[in-house]
Amino acid sequence: MSRNWRRNMKEMGGGVAIAFQFLTTLPLPFRPEWQPETLSWALRAYPLVGMVLGVFLGSLVFLLAPFVPVWMLTLVVLSAWIILTGGLHLDGWMDVADAVGSRAPLEKKIAIMKDPHVGSFGIISLVLLLMWKAVFLFAIVEVMLKQEQTALLMLILVGVLGISRWGVLVCLGWLRPFRQEGLAWVWHRSLGKRDLAWGGFPLALTIVLEPWLILLYVNHLLFLLVWMRWSQAQFGGINGDLLGAAIEGGELWGLFSLFICIWFVMG
Repeated sequence: MSRNWRRNMKEMGGGVAIAFQFLTTLPLPFRPEWQPETLSWALRAYPLVGMVLGVFLGSLVFLLAPFVPVWMLTLVVLSAWIILTGGLHLDGWMDVADAVGSRAPLEKKIAIMKDPHVGSFGIISLVLLLMWKAVFLFAIVEVMLKQEQTALLMLILVGVLGISRWGVLVCLGWLRPFRQEGLAWVWHRSLGKRDLAWGGFPLALTIVLEPWLILLYVNHLLFLLVWMRWSQAQFGGINGDLLGAAIEGGELWGLFSLFICIWFVMG
């Protein structure tokens, strides 16, 4: 019993470390080994990684708000957002934009996504994404600081970043990768039904703190439904780039939805 418990804890710790190693640039005290038994825990930790990133960003707001103007604070938070994730998901966003913008046949679009070079559609889409993220983030931060709701703002960031990464699990469970290769295929094969529940457990705790956050999560499910249908129609499935783009798109959709709600309710 004790041996099994220690083994399970080791697998869980290894999986969580893999998730942080893959999804963030946060330094780890050790280099986790990618083993089949740890991959399920790595998937389960995806939303937790997003929530930890949300705590980091919310802490920046809390620490810097008394000293810098809102526009500078927004730039700092957005920059930290990109640095902490290493631009991993932005790369997928640009690759998908280049592929879709080409209007090429399916095989050509897939080849474009594999190309390490970034085209004009990718650059334009990146500028628009970051611009709109900055606008919505600025408006949300401004209103929340006026209302002296820094703790709630942190919880909002935790929810947005957490649910967007839980959405990766939904996409992996709903759609099959269109190529039986790469990390998306490895993650897909490692995902079980229980992993979705485990991954959603930390998000459920935020609902206990702020029950209205369930509206944010349901809203994100609607985004995922549209995204998955679009991915299936455009590519016949998913890959790593589409999953990264789903995270970026989900974050933008979450900020937009919160902007509409907060600006008109609290503004």
